[in-house]
Amino acid sequence: MNILVLAGGYSPERDVSLTSGSLIANALKREGEMVCLADVYLGIDEGDLEKEDLFNSVEGEVYKVTNSVPDLKALKESSGNGDALIGRGIIELCRKADVVFLALHGAMGENGQLQATLDNYGIKYTGSGYVGSLLAMDKDISKKMFVGAGVNTPDWIYVSVKNFNRAYFEEKIGYPCVIKPCSCGSSVGISIVENETELDAALCFAEKYEEYILIEKKIEGRELTVGILDGEVLPVIEIIPTEGFYDYTNKYQAGKTLEICPAEISEQLKDEVGKQTKLAFDALRLAGYARFDYMVDKDGKPWCLEANTLPGMTPTSLLPQMAAANGMDYGKLCLKIVELALNK
Repeated sequence: MNILVLAGGYSPERDVSLTSGSLIANALKREGEMVCLADVYLGIDEGDLEKEDLFNSVEGEVYKVTNSVPDLKALKESSGNGDALIGRGIIELCRKADVVFLALHGAMGENGQLQATLDNYGIKYTGSGYVGSLLAMDKDISKKMFVGAGVNTPDWIYVSVKNFNRAYFEEKIGYPCVIKPCSCGSSVGISIVENETELDAALCFAEKYEEYILIEKKIEGRELTVGILDGEVLPVIEIIPTEGFYDYTNKYQAGKTLEICPAEISEQLKDEVGKQTKLAFDALRLAGYARFDYMVDKDGKPWCLEANTLPGMTPTSLLPQMAAANGMDYGKLCLKIVELALNK
């Protein structure tokens, strides 16, 4: 089977995606599949499309996530792609594959744009379709869907940084709160604001990535994350950063976070989180697999923060840990995701 792994992209989560993509490609090759790894943004030379060994080109390369978010402006200038989000030759390359493994995170790769494009060409791909991807990526819309489905989610407001109304914010949410860009993942642009003196800096930080932001009531308590694969809820993980909160650095640098899998929680809480996860998955019209993040308050009530339709597959990522706790190694997890795409 010829499998194309698409990674990279024009997104603040580009480095995370390249790391996930290289690991997925190598794992699928070890499982005996014919694999090609490509950067969806940089594209591929026209001449390479005709190479006989196109789907036998993975050489074991592995990328590594750095401490900083990539400089997208510099990337655009060096690439010469202008505003095109899909690089030269990528659609032609997708059409040569039996299935496309989307190892993308954020922006066009996760918000439904790429999924809709591939649908228009009849190309099979992993993960959710364009509708589910759109609903999950927009945090304001997804939280509205959660509320409608009976899934607990913290109170929030959706606002423009440019037209920010401090009085409205303080009346509806107040302190402490969490400020995040509406459509970014990997904790990019997120700040926890404990008091008024921290507010302006947090707004400026979020605006670096998006004008429209979410301001959410902060839930004090334990942080959990739960995956779902082929309709089955995977073991719960508790996340305990060594310092600060679960930000970009703590997510992707080894040793920065303690991850307990399975989480040491009561059967009652495990069942409730599983129930909420299934409700959220269905409400967002997701398919195949996903991951949901929760905070559990002092009374033991879980609050769903957001959905991840293309969870990370880096060495520190959570979905592979959950699958391993269920007896499924990394390579078999990748094959399962491919199988779900082919049967979709």
